[in-house]
Amino acid sequence: MPEINYRELNNYLKDRKTGDFAPVYLIYGQELLYKNSLDSLLDAIIPANKRILSYEPVEGTNENIKQAIERSNTYSLLSGPKVVAICDSKIFYSKQDQGRLLENAKQAYDTHDIKKAAKYFLSFLGLSNFSYDDVSKANRSKTIKFDVDRLGNDEWIDKILKFCIENNLPIASEEDNATLLQKAIENGFPKGNHLIITTDLVDKRRKLFKSIREQGMIIDCSVPKGDRRADRLAQEAVLSERMSEILDQAGKRMGKDAYMTLYEMTGFDLRTFSNNLQKLISYVGDRKNITAHDVEFVLKRTKKDPIYDLTNAVSERDIEKSLFFLDTLLADNLHPLQIFAAITNQIRRLLLVKGFVESPHGRGWHGGVPFHQFKSRIMPAIQAYDADLLGQFETWDQLLSKQTGKDNQPSKNKNAKKKDRPITDLVIAKSAKNPYPVYQVLLKSEMFTMDELIAVLESLGQADLRLKTTGQKPKLILEKLLLFICQ
Repeated sequence: MPEINYRELNNYLKDRKTGDFAPVYLIYGQELLYKNSLDSLLDAIIPANKRILSYEPVEGTNENIKQAIERSNTYSLLSGPKVVAICDSKIFYSKQDQGRLLENAKQAYDTHDIKKAAKYFLSFLGLSNFSYDDVSKANRSKTIKFDVDRLGNDEWIDKILKFCIENNLPIASEEDNATLLQKAIENGFPKGNHLIITTDLVDKRRKLFKSIREQGMIIDCSVPKGDRRADRLAQEAVLSERMSEILDQAGKRMGKDAYMTLYEMTGFDLRTFSNNLQKLISYVGDRKNITAHDVEFVLKRTKKDPIYDLTNAVSERDIEKSLFFLDTLLADNLHPLQIFAAITNQIRRLLLVKGFVESPHGRGWHGGVPFHQFKSRIMPAIQAYDADLLGQFETWDQLLSKQTGKDNQPSKNKNAKKKDRPITDLVIAKSAKNPYPVYQVLLKSEMFTMDELIAVLESLGQADLRLKTTGQKPKLILEKLLLFICQ
């Protein structure tokens, strides 16, 4: 059976008779979209007045998979169709998704949804084969590779852990539930029984996914989460679609300026965006038009700005934006040292790029070079510069090895030679396949001279010392640093 986009669901359901529904459905992607799609599918299969005995939702934790399979193979007490739904399933998560589970747990915790945070955290523990003791304060540094830049300090883990232990929440077993579910789907369910699985993530390479596609139907509710132009256009299309749907139902209008103000306050958070629209509809009452002034008066800014918004503003030497994003990041409880590290990394990158521009390799570069010429002429020069730089690092590494008395004889083993190569992040083009970000950094480097960047580097050293050794307020130290960089 086919795989369809959520926008095609209404056409699929239209004029469909009871016996035409697939035995299994997988609905994946953005949470609000897949929940709305689940509701639409349920409305079509089972009338609302029959759901008490004919619809059985099951939480999507791994220990509930067996229960869902058993219910799917049990006949309904009433005549007619029966639906079992595995809601918010983590069945497609693999060990490569451990970091994503932690991020999702942190996001749920930040929105004060401790139960949801606990579900993600328990899935992380089960996937990693960890016990509660393995992730206790004493053992955590040995078991969890913690990315402070993305996840902040680990105090939130302590609070989730405490909630799980106090409520005796079990950690999902290591048993391969995906294989169990796959076999159940392939064996089939009693006629009239339907299994629906909802999840935010799928792995299309998994046998389970392929079995569902062969035996049932897949509904794609995914929305790109990146910051590329194509991703943003897709996000804006979803928000615009949602806005039109809500406003049409209420008989209201909203101009582009009001929409942009609302978007700047919420970002791509479909649930918050929808809830805020409902608030605005209630606020304007009988008035048909919602204005930007209404948005600013009624709503509070909830958008969580990514840290690159700050580093971009710093690179552009835009003091107003820099101070604004500093305030929002601190308000989101991002640790001051995380913010400082991001600023430092950006300045180091600009300094590295400036080194290329002022080297013989960078003779062809100037701020007016269009992107297509950059790819064909400048990018190869950058790669050559990176290779020279790495060669210089290798020479320095060998000299240091001699000074410390290490054996510096060249290895006959090629793999050993690669292993001995110095590790550094000081290269401009980490991936030649993605030149556009490199092009953007070179353009931003035009805002600084080499002397200015060196002065900023010295100022960073002073700010680092003040942040770690004095009792001054971190916000004041960071504001002073931003003023120095931008002005």
